[in-house]
Amino acid sequence: MFSGTLRRNLDPFNEFSDTVLWEVLEEVELKEAVTGTGNGLDHRVLDRGSNYSVGQRQLICLSRAILRNSKVLMLDEATANVDPQTDALIQRTIRTKFARCTVLTVAHRLNTIMDSDKVLVMDRGCAVEYDHPHILLQNKHGQFTSLVKETGKAMYEHLCKVAREAYVKKYEETQL
Repeated sequence: MFSGTLRRNLDPFNEFSDTVLWEVLEEVELKEAVTGTGNGLDHRVLDRGSNYSVGQRQLICLSRAILRNSKVLMLDEATANVDPQTDALIQRTIRTKFARCTVLTVAHRLNTIMDSDKVLVMDRGCAVEYDHPHILLQNKHGQFTSLVKETGKAMYEHLCKVAREAYVKKYEETQL
């Protein structure tokens, strides 16, 4: 994030109207928080957005990507250090607003990637597995399966279900 105003952080090239900026803030559920500052879009953003929570900073950056109609979105631990409610909001925003985009996600929280089209499992800088999460989970001795099992039995079963449903939706329903 940049030092300056919220408006400049959302729209650094001054391409969008205030109405559009407010609409995108509403879409990511930040409108109320911004309205509460008293200065609205002209609210001062401190260095690296330090006057906003981690989740709010992520949502502001997602707002910028929504405005720019980004075709590729790179997320590096987008939901690390945020509460579960903000995590869910960020994930929902990514899945709805960037459904037709290429989204590259670096994640350690497995729940954030289980419905991805493909997962690349890395070990010490080397690619060890690559496929849809559901397919990877079919290898009972695979590293991805081991990682998912480390979350505990109940979470393992939940994550497998999410992966299976995403797989069916993407590959099996499209062939009907």
